[in-house]
Amino acid sequence: MNSQIFLTTFLVYVVAMIGFGWWISRHKRGSGDDFLLGGRSVPLFLTIGTTVATMVGTGSSMGAVGFGYANGWAGALYGIGGATGVLLLALLFAPVRQLRFMTMSEELAYYVGANRLVRNLVALLIYIACIGWLGAHILGGGLYLSWMAGIDLNTARVLVALGFGIYCVIGGYFAVVWTDTVQAVILFAGFLLMAVLALVEVGGFSGLTAGMDAGAASFLGIGAIGGLPALSLAAVIAVGVLATPSFRQRIYSGESVSSVRRSFVITGVLYLGFSIIPAIIGMATHALNPGLDNSNYAFPFLATEVLPLGLGLLLLVAGLSATMSSASSDAIAGVSTLMRDIYVLATGRAPSARNVVRFSRIALVATIGLALAFALTSDNVITYITRMIATIMAGLFVCALLGRFWPRYNWQGAVATLASASATSLTIIANADWSAYWGNPSIPAVSVALVVGVAVSLLTPASRVTSEQALAVLNEERRRMEQVPDAALSAGQVAAPGQ
Repeated sequence: MNSQIFLTTFLVYVVAMIGFGWWISRHKRGSGDDFLLGGRSVPLFLTIGTTVATMVGTGSSMGAVGFGYANGWAGALYGIGGATGVLLLALLFAPVRQLRFMTMSEELAYYVGANRLVRNLVALLIYIACIGWLGAHILGGGLYLSWMAGIDLNTARVLVALGFGIYCVIGGYFAVVWTDTVQAVILFAGFLLMAVLALVEVGGFSGLTAGMDAGAASFLGIGAIGGLPALSLAAVIAVGVLATPSFRQRIYSGESVSSVRRSFVITGVLYLGFSIIPAIIGMATHALNPGLDNSNYAFPFLATEVLPLGLGLLLLVAGLSATMSSASSDAIAGVSTLMRDIYVLATGRAPSARNVVRFSRIALVATIGLALAFALTSDNVITYITRMIATIMAGLFVCALLGRFWPRYNWQGAVATLASASATSLTIIANADWSAYWGNPSIPAVSVALVVGVAVSLLTPASRVTSEQALAVLNEERRRMEQVPDAALSAGQVAAPGQ
């Protein structure tokens, strides 16, 4: 009986989000810039809301709770890494808002003279990364809904994909940021309430470590997983935030540099405080039931088997809010890259403004379908995410870092950076001993990519394309999609931070 109630609640919630997304975006769908970036005018409170909701996603909720179930206070490492990433994003990359980029591919290509090869490579990697993130969200949400509603796992994954996919297709970016903001309030309230109730259920903090070994109860669970793997986990999440396209979209779509920076700082502080919540929930679940076959079920077990039905329903909505808010953001980021970069790679020209919205909706359906196919092949959220980040996104992070702060960086160095990061990650993943030593490949992948990127740039000719020339090339290509007057996109009249 309870399973039917949970499933009905999920369906009602999804319909409500679809209706709200349509209502809020009904006047914001006229152009590609509106559909994919909200007209570049997303205010501070919406940027905070959508960034918080995207941060508290599948990994930091269900994945981190499961990690806390198995490894104690190490469950907080996910939040610590994420907070570090978003604060660094505010410090290092918020100013790129004034350059009017549409995708991260444009940004990284701009750093190396608007080189077409780099832009194409980055676009393909970013699109794969977006599919990977989407797959992780569908995977986690499916595991959660399957347990809560008592339905087949694959059916649950399909329902989760349809849930966020429909309001993305209908409303575009404005639907995403508004539904994210509503979901951020729900998920924060739900997770805080769950942590408090879990503590009460186990008799306070002293009861959290009941049945856990001393290592799991140590500072950040270092005694359980080891110092280097703990550092690697925090690092890989920070790198993920710094290189994830959906967070770059928050920069490109914000109304000003100062608005973006303030929203990221507020988000980072909130997320840092949130970091211990998944660990508390996971440890409390372990104290109540140390025999779960799959640690990823720690969150739904506590909601369905321990808490009263009414609270379980609230937590169902909170958990699915975490999954769906992050998934919708990654879906839009992936489609922006598909329309702005991969479409150009395939056809040789940008889509006309009158076709962008229609093509974007088709691309959303295809992208979510691909992610669903990948999600049907895996069942471990944290492993899925950390390997995907290290293999695909470590190189993107290094490209952005060197390109933004080292003028000598060139396209040859960027290609070498991308290739060496992926090769290093795959090499470590293939060696069980190395994987156990590092925990995940993020630190060696970033380190090797930095060294190789610098070395190759120094050994090859410096770029002769100035920053102004590179920006003019990108602006000219984008004009067809945005329908912005020529004067506003000229290299000498880039939008000021306050505009």
